[in-house]
Amino acid sequence: MASATVLPSVPMTRHRVEKVWTIVVAGGSSQRFGRPKQYEALGGRRIIDHSVAVARAATDGVVVVVPASDVAREGGVAGGRTRSESVRNGLAAVPADAAIICVHDAARPFADAGLYETVIEAVIAGADCAVPGIAVTDTIKVVDAGGVVTSTPDRNGLRAVQTPQAFRAAALREAHSDGAEGTDDAALVEARGGRVVVVPGRDHNRKITVPADLEWAQSMFERTSVAGAAR
Repeated sequence: MASATVLPSVPMTRHRVEKVWTIVVAGGSSQRFGRPKQYEALGGRRIIDHSVAVARAATDGVVVVVPASDVAREGGVAGGRTRSESVRNGLAAVPADAAIICVHDAARPFADAGLYETVIEAVIAGADCAVPGIAVTDTIKVVDAGGVVTSTPDRNGLRAVQTPQAFRAAALREAHSDGAEGTDDAALVEARGGRVVVVPGRDHNRKITVPADLEWAQSMFERTSVAGAAR
C-alpha cells in the first residue's frame, strides 16, 4: 500500500477536463472505537483499502493521511492533532494544478464512484463545495450547557452530511489558509461565504465510529456480496 498512497491514479477516460484529486483522511486515533478502526477487516480488505480504492477509481490521484506512527508502514502523509490539521497536511501534498479536491473520511467504506461523480459535477456546475446529505428523520433539539432546550429546528430543512465532499481547489485552500478548525471542511468554506450545496447522499454510506458500526458494515458487505453473486 505504501507505494500507492500519494500517487496519480491509474489513467482513466473521463468526460471532464478538470484534474480532480482526493484526500482520504485516516489519521485519527479512533478513541470512540477503541483501536485504529481504519485497519479493521471488511470483506477481506481493510476499511482504509476500500476507501482508497474507490477514490483512486473515481479521481485522478489520491493522498492518504494516516497517523504519523504509521507512515513508514502505510506510506502517505502524517495526520495532525485534529481532523482539520490532518486535512491541511494532505492538502499540502495535492498537486497545485488540481482544480477540484475531494475530501473523504476513510471510515465511510461504502461510498461509491457514483457519489464522487455527483459531488464533482456539482462543483463543475458552479458550487464552491458539494456535500452528500440525507434527510433527518428524528426530531432535533438545540440545548444549552445545562441541557435546557432552546429551540426545535424544522427537520425538513436539516440534512445529515457525509463524505466524499468536493471543493473548488481554491476555495478549500483558502478555507484552510488561517488554520481554522471545523467538524468538516464544508463548514470552513461556508464560514468564508462560499456556496455550499447538498446533493443526495446514500443511506448505506454510514460512518464507522463504534464497534457496533463495524458489525453493521460486515453484515452489509456480506448481504451485498451475496446479492451481487446472485445476479
